[in-house]
Amino acid sequence: MNPVDSASEECRYWSPYVAGIGIGLTLLLTFYIMGHGLGASGAYTQLTAKLLQRVTPDHVQTNEYLKDYLGGSFWRSWIVIEMLGVFLGGLLGALTAGRFRLQIERGPHAGRRSRLFLALGGGIAVGFGSRLALGCTSGQALSGGAVLAVGSWLFTFTFFLGGYIFAMFVKREWR
Repeated sequence: MNPVDSASEECRYWSPYVAGIGIGLTLLLTFYIMGHGLGASGAYTQLTAKLLQRVTPDHVQTNEYLKDYLGGSFWRSWIVIEMLGVFLGGLLGALTAGRFRLQIERGPHAGRRSRLFLALGGGIAVGFGSRLALGCTSGQALSGGAVLAVGSWLFTFTFFLGGYIFAMFVKREWR
């Protein structure tokens, strides 16, 4: 059974209004407590820098980009704690909505390998792009949008537009 077609499955999602208010309050508290907004991509860059430091410490120390991510303990970094919170929040949301299952979400015409390949390829492309832009979609859309940064609003509009255009090419995988 396709979860989108099932009314009983559809009601198991959290209300978008409750989730939106929760994200908004989280963002507000993050600005108040931490002095900056939300983001995610820096956690992966910090993880990469810490792992490379164990393998090639001299290279990381001389790398202008990565050496800024070496200060302090990995587990005391606000962005690492934030990503742990994102994972735990997603898990809590899935458990409270009764939707936790170990499965690969895919359309009836998409194979497991193609779905995993597309997910990995999309994740790598977005991750690479976010590091080029010095920020991720959550940092741009949520934090930049909250402070009414014009660049963030333009980014968010073009990000969604690009997603809709790309969806036209891959939607057959989901039907």
